[in-house]
Amino acid sequence: MNTDAPQTSQFDLLRQRRFLPFFLTQALGAFNDNLFRNALLVMLTYRIAGIDAAQAGVYANVAAALFILPFFLFSAMAGQWAEKYEKARLIRWIKLAEIPIMVLGVLGFYLQSVPFLLGVLFLMGTQSAVFGPLKYALMPQHLKSWELVGGNAWVETGTFLAILLGTLAGGVLVGLPNGDLWVAISIVGLAVLGYLSARQIPLAPPTAPDLILNPNPFSEIANTLRSLKGRTAVLNSVLGVSWFWFFGAMVLAQLPVYARDYLGGGEQVAPLVLAVFSFGIGIGSLLCERLSGHKIEIGLVPLGAIGLTVFGVDLYFARPDAVDVHGLAVMAFIASDGAWRILLDLAMIGVFGGFYIVPLFALIQSRSPREDVSRVIAANNLLNALFMVVASGLALALFALGLNVPEVLLVTAILNALVAAHIFRLVPEFLMRFISWVIISVLYRLRVAGVERVPEEGAALIVCNHVSFMDALLVMGSVRRPIRFVMYYKIFKIPLLNFIFRHAKAIPIAGAKEDPELMARAFEQIDAALAAGELVGIFPEGQITRDGEFNTFRTGVEKILARRPVPVVPMALRGMWGSLFSRRDSALHRMRLPRRFRAHIELAIGTPVAPPQASAAALEIAVRELRGDRA
Repeated sequence: MNTDAPQTSQFDLLRQRRFLPFFLTQALGAFNDNLFRNALLVMLTYRIAGIDAAQAGVYANVAAALFILPFFLFSAMAGQWAEKYEKARLIRWIKLAEIPIMVLGVLGFYLQSVPFLLGVLFLMGTQSAVFGPLKYALMPQHLKSWELVGGNAWVETGTFLAILLGTLAGGVLVGLPNGDLWVAISIVGLAVLGYLSARQIPLAPPTAPDLILNPNPFSEIANTLRSLKGRTAVLNSVLGVSWFWFFGAMVLAQLPVYARDYLGGGEQVAPLVLAVFSFGIGIGSLLCERLSGHKIEIGLVPLGAIGLTVFGVDLYFARPDAVDVHGLAVMAFIASDGAWRILLDLAMIGVFGGFYIVPLFALIQSRSPREDVSRVIAANNLLNALFMVVASGLALALFALGLNVPEVLLVTAILNALVAAHIFRLVPEFLMRFISWVIISVLYRLRVAGVERVPEEGAALIVCNHVSFMDALLVMGSVRRPIRFVMYYKIFKIPLLNFIFRHAKAIPIAGAKEDPELMARAFEQIDAALAAGELVGIFPEGQITRDGEFNTFRTGVEKILARRPVPVVPMALRGMWGSLFSRRDSALHRMRLPRRFRAHIELAIGTPVAPPQASAAALEIAVRELRGDRA
């Protein structure tokens, strides 16, 4: 599916001042964090006298804990600041603070003082924790709703590639002659570049300027987590993101040992497998916009979860046992038996990880009230950090039980399937959107025009012409917000589609003569849904066309608006007549085999009509004009 202008490609964002400086700022920060951390770990392992392997291992774990700890301590406070104050100015101050922090890092490398360097690492973690809520809350203010998927895709791509390149650069630079000097120049230079790019970020006004700050970080943690209460889709999206970081932490932590002992690789193979995984994340993230047609398509989340498990399980069977050969160079490893299967598994885990996480971040941003986005992201960061700590603890426990690295990866893949199934059971909307996305993508080639005309919030009535049994599914799958469609009860009961319609909270209806009680109940449900600020969709023709022409719009729409005046959004399906599930060439009005499989169809969305002007006749004219000459 794809959509029309004014929607633009995600690549166009890289030419926009409202996105590019922000993207560079966050990518430079992630690159610098990982360059410093890996340079520190290499120094601890190889350069500082008197530190044996056991001590180096302890310091490595302490370093990881000190970087994560600020996310527990300061994320909640950062969420408050991001709502109360102008975001671009806060980012500039944060990036300015990175410069003296990196100068302290230079001093630490010069002194070769482990406690001092660990203290600098804690300050870097603090800076990242404060920046986190700002970067994800900034995007909904600077990007259009249809750009959120592309924006999040670039952020995830940039983050993982920055982690990869920063990690590689830290190891390379510290190993050069005068490595300390090269590291010093790099970390300070990157901090300066990050500040300069931050200065170009356009202003983003505070979303809650009257917010009273809570100075107690511990009680604010509880308040921040409570911001998820009552928002089922957002809460479960946050849990889904946190689970991804659990999954990612488990996989990334095992890759160095996996590359050495199970792939037989030398020093260059571990960076190779990390690069394949990271590039997979980037490719999957950037594919999200094309697969979703610019809208937030949470149907990609189950697809991502399935892929993570399938390729995670296959990675175990690809190389379950340790190898006898060691020290292979990159080309020697690639030439070894099964190497391409392993690399493909790692790449596809990354690709499906991108499918999984990008729509979740976009949904969190779009479904959270604008004044609460920063605190919701802060809650997300808190839970992400918690899940990563739990991942480390689980890995240690599994190793203590005698499991090897491939078995730990297999357990992670199986756990992913169980957790995903639980989330999709709690929020059937994920699975419902997945099924509808697959059906639409397989059966049709759909183009959508004017999706930005559907109100982002508040009640509205959707009216559309009725050409096939799939019309409700096509409209629901094309609009970013959930729509509660009113549909003939026999269509509501169609197998498989019934699962989608039930979980989309569709409203079954019958004619007054056929079932007056069901009809009355349907009108009550319509009014309740509109009163709750939801979108309700109806087909005013009352039945599927038998000849491709319009049936006269019935006055039920006027009855709805008389009781609950709301804007009405006219829509028209084009090109559906004669496609799959329409009634063309059926003299007895039965569905027959279609002439047009994978038909090119369009959904045209018009300007909302105010309630006083939204008579049945006026809406019919509006939908006819949108349809043009195409049935």
